[in-house]
Amino acid sequence: MAKYLVIVESPAKVKTIKKFLGSNYEVMASNGHVRDMPKSQLGFDVEHDYEPKYITIRGKGDILAKLRKAAKKADKVYLATDPDREGEAISWHLSKALNLEDGKMYRITFNEITKSAVKESIRHARGIDQDLVDAQQARRMLDRMVGYRISPILWAKVKRGLSAGRVQSVALRLIADREEEINGFVPEEYWSLEADFSVKGEKKSLTAKFYGTPKEKLEIHSKEEMEKVLEAVKEASFAVAEVKNGERTKKAPLPFTTSTLQQEASKVLNFSTSKTMRLAQQLYEGIDVEGLGTIGIITYLRTDSTRISEEASAAAAEYIKEAYGDSYVPAKGKETAKKEGDKKIQDAHEAIRPTDIRRLPASVKDSLSRDQFRLYQLIWKRFTASCMADAKYHTTSVKIDGGGYRFTVSASAVAFDGFMSVYVQDEEEKNGNTTLVKAINKDSVLTLKDLEDRQHFTQPPAHYTEAALVKSLEELGIGRPSTYAPTISTIIARRYVAKEGRNLYLTEIGEVVNHMMKQAFPSIVETDFTANVESLLDMVEEGKVNWKTVVSNFYPDLNEAVNRAEEKLQKVKIEDEVSDVVCEQCGRNMVIKYGPHGKFLACPGFPDCRNTKPYLEKIGVSCPKCGKEIVLRRSSKGRKFYSCEGYPDCDYISWKKPEETKEQKSSESN
Repeated sequence: MAKYLVIVESPAKVKTIKKFLGSNYEVMASNGHVRDMPKSQLGFDVEHDYEPKYITIRGKGDILAKLRKAAKKADKVYLATDPDREGEAISWHLSKALNLEDGKMYRITFNEITKSAVKESIRHARGIDQDLVDAQQARRMLDRMVGYRISPILWAKVKRGLSAGRVQSVALRLIADREEEINGFVPEEYWSLEADFSVKGEKKSLTAKFYGTPKEKLEIHSKEEMEKVLEAVKEASFAVAEVKNGERTKKAPLPFTTSTLQQEASKVLNFSTSKTMRLAQQLYEGIDVEGLGTIGIITYLRTDSTRISEEASAAAAEYIKEAYGDSYVPAKGKETAKKEGDKKIQDAHEAIRPTDIRRLPASVKDSLSRDQFRLYQLIWKRFTASCMADAKYHTTSVKIDGGGYRFTVSASAVAFDGFMSVYVQDEEEKNGNTTLVKAINKDSVLTLKDLEDRQHFTQPPAHYTEAALVKSLEELGIGRPSTYAPTISTIIARRYVAKEGRNLYLTEIGEVVNHMMKQAFPSIVETDFTANVESLLDMVEEGKVNWKTVVSNFYPDLNEAVNRAEEKLQKVKIEDEVSDVVCEQCGRNMVIKYGPHGKFLACPGFPDCRNTKPYLEKIGVSCPKCGKEIVLRRSSKGRKFYSCEGYPDCDYISWKKPEETKEQKSSESN
């Protein structure tokens, strides 16, 4: 019989951890939270010091019964939930639900699911950190206040099914503000000028950009200004005014935090934030690696720290020395912890890294799915690069004068690739600029060959992508690593925002909700206010502020704003989008509605006519079998697939998005 019980959150961890601990240990999973405030009510008593009411989550009764039975038999119970506020709160709820006493119950945390880390955590078991629990309770109650008090107003004033959230409403505001900025943007004209020179004794020509005069930089804003410059330089003689050679260092990148991993995976792999987190969770919880069994191959994925443990740093230095040579190991240890001026980071965690740097991506490729492998490779490369020497460049800049104006050209070439031998964010930079002739100096004789002037217009700011939104939320101090992915998923699922390609666009309903939030609850959607709340939660975690003080200061103002909004906000009607599909039962044009599984067509004559149909989104490609349109459909599990609109008469189907064939394109052009 097992003497010790270890309780983890996820069933995926059970097998991995059981293997590390042996027969004296029973490992069981809580499957996440076991208690929460009731869904049907606010969940705390305003009249009695905001005391929260917790109940067992529906469906968790059987799990708790099994855990209670196992806990009674065990000499010690180790609560091994995730090493963050949420995990601490789950352990606290478990201790209450299982009636565990302090002498029998211990809290353990590990940053990676490896044998050494798990065993070390048991040696350093501790009690529940109540400050961490209270910070999570405060966050949960603040989020619940906003959601439960404001969402019903949106239902009443706009339509049912909408929601407000403390972080999601600010994220929506950022997207709406950017959209407003784009719509109000007025392009400004500007011109660029390049001069092509031949250099005596050199076959290669030299291309330089207009700078201004020898004394100052000039901007060219009109054709008239450009013609004035062209007139002065067309017949002028040119000379090299200055050649400056130097060196530049490109610092190795910091290892990944949650936010930087989400941003880079979006840019490099085109992963959504939710997909990145899902895959990272799998890599952390355990992968069945051939020859090794089930092991966690990356460290904990929710962190805003760039710190690396001394052991991991030493192991990386040893590996880099063997694989790349002494010159690739930095002269002294890298400082990767928080930089001066950074907001508070949860430095109990490390950055995201491989649990073993010698576990090369290629060695586990066959044990991973394609996307798991791509993400692991990205994490491995970034961590390895962060532990390597900086890259060095030889730089040359040349100033060329003629006709009272100055042109400049600069180039750089890699002198030592350093970390870039493993990880490169900009491929062009690695290759270096090779346009500069090598033998140029102050005595070089130049002849103007050609001038190329171009008109340009300033561009509006780009629409937010998921990566850019995560970056903004982090920079503004809004939310925490665990909140970015669910926040973005929520505003897309609520249809406040539409994702097309990589870009996020504000929808009509998003515009209405944002306008209402700004009008009735300006402080909730104010970035400074929301960042301030995060700081207060950090102070609760540090034991400097009582959590109920934060809650009791927040609620009265919110309650007053809700009461005011109920009276003063006007109802807004959002019309359904009319389709070109005619209802065969009553002849009306059907409208596009949204349900739990996405779009569907419904008759606007409801309740007289209750006809509904699947919404078939045409993708502009003809069926290769019968020539009708290919449409996007979803399986019963929500997976996208493509089929002929003539189904079931035509049985064409594809999981991959089909493209027009050459024959189809040529027949259309004819």
